[in-house]
Amino acid sequence: MEEILTPRDMAVVDALAGNEAALVEAAGRAVARAVMRRFRPCRVVVLAGPGNNGADGRVAGRYMAQAGWPVKVLPVMEATVAEVARAELVIDAVFGAGLSRDVGPELAVLLGAAKKLVAVDVPSGVDGATGQVRGYAAQAEMTVTFVRRKPGHLLYPGRGLCGEIVLAQIGIPDTIVDSVAPKTWRNGPWLWTLPVRTATGHKYTSGDVTVLAGTMVGAARLACAAARRGGVGMVTLLADAPMVVPEEGLIVRAEPLAAMLEDRRREVWVCGPGLGAVRAAGDLAALIGAGKTIVADADALTACAGAPDKLHGVAVITPHEGEFARVFGPVGHDKLAAARRAAAACQAVVVLKGADTVIAAPDGRAAMNDNAPAWLATGGTGDVLAGLIAALLAQKMQPFEAACAGVWVHGEAARLAGPGLVAEDLPRWLPNALMAASPSKR
Repeated sequence: MEEILTPRDMAVVDALAGNEAALVEAAGRAVARAVMRRFRPCRVVVLAGPGNNGADGRVAGRYMAQAGWPVKVLPVMEATVAEVARAELVIDAVFGAGLSRDVGPELAVLLGAAKKLVAVDVPSGVDGATGQVRGYAAQAEMTVTFVRRKPGHLLYPGRGLCGEIVLAQIGIPDTIVDSVAPKTWRNGPWLWTLPVRTATGHKYTSGDVTVLAGTMVGAARLACAAARRGGVGMVTLLADAPMVVPEEGLIVRAEPLAAMLEDRRREVWVCGPGLGAVRAAGDLAALIGAGKTIVADADALTACAGAPDKLHGVAVITPHEGEFARVFGPVGHDKLAAARRAAAACQAVVVLKGADTVIAAPDGRAAMNDNAPAWLATGGTGDVLAGLIAALLAQKMQPFEAACAGVWVHGEAARLAGPGLVAEDLPRWLPNALMAASPSKR
């Protein structure tokens, strides 16, 4: 299930596992093996801190020396910049994921002198719970961590400093991990199952999505295109007035919202993209009052600035950090905690978008996404995501699972499309991404 363990969770797991000496031996051996697989023999310095992280490093150094590597293990308080600079590879075993204080200037200079660095657990200076840098952290070529990933491996800036992440198992049974009841996961197809059409199904049994259109119709069109490619049976663009839409097969209606709300088949709605904040405020309230399943994005979020209670009754919201701040206040240093607080405040699933998107449910469950390429960050792709999540909701996925699946498939579609992506390209890659996430491909 790719559970994510906070440093506090990991401390509990270690305590329940017992036999600390055996765990340290296994962790150090795992570090040595990972290094020897990745690099050719070279001069190595192990910077060993005073705690378990340092003990892991000392064991790693012993195994590498036994394999014939020239290794020097240095307690960090005795190491010099010159010794670190002479090494061809430095193993950073100073602080682990549970770092509780800032890295000082002397250690920063020491770590900064490394030509090439491998981190044990996390790069020293990265807060394993938040991914934030405490004072200073050096760029690692590779990070070897144990049992499960930590939030700092998936949240920036920590994620960017880890380099390649090697997850090593050190003999702790899954039953012990299960006993701490993790509520955070790395997002991916192991966490959810996409809906599958039955052999006798038809368009009316595959769900219905209605997208509200305002003056900026392009945003709503992108949401519609994503919903259609996302497997839903019927998609309607509800416009203010009759309009010409070039997409074949897209149904456009120009009727009063109140009349459309009377149609019970129209269960799932996208509200916000290109709608305008004033219009979105009234339409969102009407949708909530009608008991519809709603994905709220863009202007619908701006309309709720400083008033998260106005979102009660919405299924999923998809803010970027600016929209999030308008509704809930600044994200702050702990993105995971901020998303959880917001989900509890508005009683909706929150998709806090970014390079390290976090999905949080009101019941405390959360997932962190790490498959989106950098070129996904372009105008209009958020509208595509809103439409895709709506399509999955219309096919009877639960809100948290639909949001998680939508975010992962969205990222996979962008990866398949490649650099140079514009938002209009993205919907056509969604079928391939959905296929990649289907149970038959696992």
